[in-house]
Amino acid sequence: MEESRAKEINQISFREFFSQGDVGDKLSFILMGVSNIIHQQILKGCLFLISEIAFVSWFILFGIRNIISMITLGTAEQSWLYDAALEINIRVSGDNSMLLLIYGIATILAAVAFGFLYVASLKSGRKNFFLREQGLSIPNFRTDLKSLLDEKFHLTLMSIPLLGVIIFTVLPLVYMISLAFTSYDHNHLPPRNLFDWVGLVNFGNVLNGRISGTFFPLLGWTLIWAVLATVTSFFFGVLLAMLINSKGIKGKKIFRTLFVLTMAVPQFISLLIMQNMLHASGPINTLLENWGWISGPIPFLTDGLMAKISIVVVNMWIGIPVSMLVTTGIIMNLPEEQIEAARIDGANKFHIFRYITFPQILFVMAPSLIQQFIGNINNFNVIYLLTGGGPLNSDYYSAGETDLLVTWLYKLTVEVADYNIASVIGIITFVLSAVFSLFAYTRSGSYKKEGEI
Repeated sequence: MEESRAKEINQISFREFFSQGDVGDKLSFILMGVSNIIHQQILKGCLFLISEIAFVSWFILFGIRNIISMITLGTAEQSWLYDAALEINIRVSGDNSMLLLIYGIATILAAVAFGFLYVASLKSGRKNFFLREQGLSIPNFRTDLKSLLDEKFHLTLMSIPLLGVIIFTVLPLVYMISLAFTSYDHNHLPPRNLFDWVGLVNFGNVLNGRISGTFFPLLGWTLIWAVLATVTSFFFGVLLAMLINSKGIKGKKIFRTLFVLTMAVPQFISLLIMQNMLHASGPINTLLENWGWISGPIPFLTDGLMAKISIVVVNMWIGIPVSMLVTTGIIMNLPEEQIEAARIDGANKFHIFRYITFPQILFVMAPSLIQQFIGNINNFNVIYLLTGGGPLNSDYYSAGETDLLVTWLYKLTVEVADYNIASVIGIITFVLSAVFSLFAYTRSGSYKKEGEI
């Protein structure tokens, strides 16, 4: 009954509600909550009306100024004024472009939120209009409150998390994206300096300008690293699981436990230990020199190519146990009847693995592999804790041979303070990750099978 009534109410357009409603209904388009007050929903109507008065007053006093300031990003720079009486220079504060941008974005988000509240008030008035025309009783505030604690309880629970998402996720995200279209770099740091809108200039610098000589090599290495890190961990994890779960292997639980121990140690600790072991004067080089196998230290982390190989190998130490555990669970749940039938038909172990075991492992792990690939694109810890992005390359702009886009982005913000370029890199990385995720997942067997079900 409630669902059918809701559908009938939604079929009434706001234009019909305005044209067919009474004076109170028409006034509710200007003064929120008037329709509710007329229909004895005093508290609800007053809340709508107070919200409108508060927002409009705040918008007139501060909101318009915030939006105008966001457009200009400030006009008065910080300066020094000589005080003849004190005979010293006094700093005169100017506009802060960063704060003006944040306040402007917050104002726009507040206006959007108010727009949703305005529509909600119109829907409430439309519902009262429908009930009145049908001769039905209009719910009071206690009934609405009971509804929010019963059938609409999910909306009540989601209101606070939604507010948190807007403040702590949407606002910073919009701010970060906005920086990509400004001149906010080390030459325009607020509050001492102002920055301004520059349109798509930063994207041009990254894709076809002075930064492109760094961006495209790092993009290529990022993709190569993501593929190698994902494939090696998956392949050797599957191979290790197959070996441990083979018939005739004793102590399977012990072997699984030994490999899982690497997951018990925090990743950053493992990486720092590996960094010390691979150092030019670390245990590995020292041991090889004492044995007489090498005459000088191997540049595991100081040579570009060698550092990249070392990173991939160390990542295997961290990633293989995860793949091994997942693969073990899949292997233990494979249908024995299907495998026995294949053996009766003359299939050997390789054929069983190729045509039965591996396809089912890939089917189950496809979404996880896609997630691992995207995670490796943004794998900050492995690169930064092992090499710090080094060795340095003089042809790159504030980047090293092993830097990924995400570690380069970190350096651009923390070390160089080129926030506009870092924002562009972040946007491009997100777009590439999102496009690949959607493309790969929608073509995976898991997705297609889910669609058939």
